[in-house]
Amino acid sequence: MTKRVLCYGDSNTWGHIPETGGRYGADVRWPGVLQRELGGGFIVIEEGLCGRTTVWDDPIEGYKNGRQYLIPCLASHKPLDLVVILLGTNDLKHRFSLTAYDIAEGAGVLVDLVHASQVGPDNGRPTVLLLAPPPVSTLSDYADMFRGAVAESQRLAAQFARVAQLKGCALLDVDAILSCSPVDGIHFDPAGHLALGQAVAQRVRALLS
Repeated sequence: MTKRVLCYGDSNTWGHIPETGGRYGADVRWPGVLQRELGGGFIVIEEGLCGRTTVWDDPIEGYKNGRQYLIPCLASHKPLDLVVILLGTNDLKHRFSLTAYDIAEGAGVLVDLVHASQVGPDNGRPTVLLLAPPPVSTLSDYADMFRGAVAESQRLAAQFARVAQLKGCALLDVDAILSCSPVDGIHFDPAGHLALGQAVAQRVRALLS
């Protein structure tokens, strides 16, 4: 039976190109790589939105709260065997003044919503794979928007690991797989998308075997 995998994320799931602000092609974006690696027995669904947060309302950009869209998103793509969540980088924006602890807690709220959603096969509970965002690197155009984010972003992996253990979901530390592009310090380059898609494919196979 075909397995259905939802990738719920921000601009790094949408495929933002650091150099131009455009969008990578479907074959370059990590969900596209994931689909290619998994093959015909899987359907990978992309749900990336630039600027999406975990659970926080953005007073400037608007419509970015990941919690508000998650439930209708899950319901529209039902049934889902597995949900991959890659969020937290936008929570580092200075306007939110959040710690890594609070960002991880926000991700944990999303895990709880997926677990309680009954959108898995036979109205069951989907498996969740939580991805810990990599630290931001040298910031250029985003330096003011993400002021103070570099140090806090380096604490995300440990806090996401804490939350994953608490919530009983799988975890993948993206920092162990790729580094953000030196062009803008936030987004992934094609090599990063490739590496992430391949790594997520390994975990998906193991989790759904």
